[in-house]
Amino acid sequence: MFVDELTIKVEAGKGGDGCTSFRREWCVPMGGPDGGNGGKGASIIFQVDKGLKTLIDLRYMKIIKGKKGENGKGSNRNGANAEDIIVKVPEGTTVIDANTNLVIADLVGENNEVVVAHGGRGGRGNASFRTQSDTAPKFSELGEPGEEKVLKVELKMIADVGLVGLPSVGKSTILSMISAATPKIASYHFTTLSPNLGVVKLKDGRSFVMADLPGLIEGASEGVGLGHKFLRHAMRTRVLAHVIDMGGVEGRNPIHDYQVIRKEILDYSEKLAKKKEIVIANKMDLEDAPKNLEAFKKAYPDVLVVPVSSVTNTGFDELMQKLADLLDTTCDENLYSDEEMMSHVTYKFKNERPFTITKVDDVWVLEGAELEKLFKMTRFDEREGVIRFARKLKGMGVDEELERLGAKPGDEVQICDYVFEFKE
Repeated sequence: MFVDELTIKVEAGKGGDGCTSFRREWCVPMGGPDGGNGGKGASIIFQVDKGLKTLIDLRYMKIIKGKKGENGKGSNRNGANAEDIIVKVPEGTTVIDANTNLVIADLVGENNEVVVAHGGRGGRGNASFRTQSDTAPKFSELGEPGEEKVLKVELKMIADVGLVGLPSVGKSTILSMISAATPKIASYHFTTLSPNLGVVKLKDGRSFVMADLPGLIEGASEGVGLGHKFLRHAMRTRVLAHVIDMGGVEGRNPIHDYQVIRKEILDYSEKLAKKKEIVIANKMDLEDAPKNLEAFKKAYPDVLVVPVSSVTNTGFDELMQKLADLLDTTCDENLYSDEEMMSHVTYKFKNERPFTITKVDDVWVLEGAELEKLFKMTRFDEREGVIRFARKLKGMGVDEELERLGAKPGDEVQICDYVFEFKE
């Protein structure tokens, strides 16, 4: 089964908890704190495997979860890091953050990989909090939560040339004539339901990869028919080879067919519409083909047209030569702009507080990534840990902002799912 898009949730592993421990040996008075740090949680990594051609393995993984890091122990023993989870994906896989719609990575190249969700760092043991003013801290940290994301994973197959056109114009036949590929060929529409790849080799030693892509119909740019399933794969090709039935089978008008497909390509993406193009005038053995070809060339004098016929086996050597020459003058280009990539987003803070406060009924609700992380890493069963948490909140300006908004002692304050009492 060919699967080229899906949505999946990834949950990286939580960091191991730090340890609160004191060295106690009869011959070592005032041994001091010796609680070790927790280990790092498992990250989720997507890695290219050129042997894969579909995302079907991911289809059955609704959630990918990383393991928790090992907890720290006494005697300054740090917990072990959890082993990262490596998920193999086909070359040409694009990973998108479903919440921001930004591209996390476009995976091209053998063994290329990206961390899609980082594991949480281990919590610090009480030995790490030892200072000159506090030589025996009686608290430690819990492990940092791992990243959780919902990802859109799309496969855009890698090919040098993409065969495009309406259904049943002969794309699969052309691929089978000039490569060793054996696509399914029949006389009914939509024989090709998924892309087929073939390697084309010329006598002069040059070679390139050609993809037979599912047929387009009017409205494809809006998802009609196979719509985006075709157009997504066409984005990664370097040259578009537009196949047209010049014989006018089923009452077709070659000029109208060309206009339909060009419009759908332009509506989908200007970048796709600007790719170099060659028109393959197919079925030249039919009676009306020469007349239609002449009319087409008059309508589009600047378009490169190569006539072929699979019945008479003519034109294919010229076609292969023209495609190879066109590829020689076509450079690779980035599929995504910097603005679409998550790695190029710049975050700027202009004296903004790292939290928000809203009043829901009679409860003050505090939200913010930094504040929530601090909350989740605090041990509330250790008195000194609670004191540190309160001190950190005050340093962030939470107390000051609550008072400014009118909070009174005794009011309820909520962080995540927990409710506290506000005190001065």
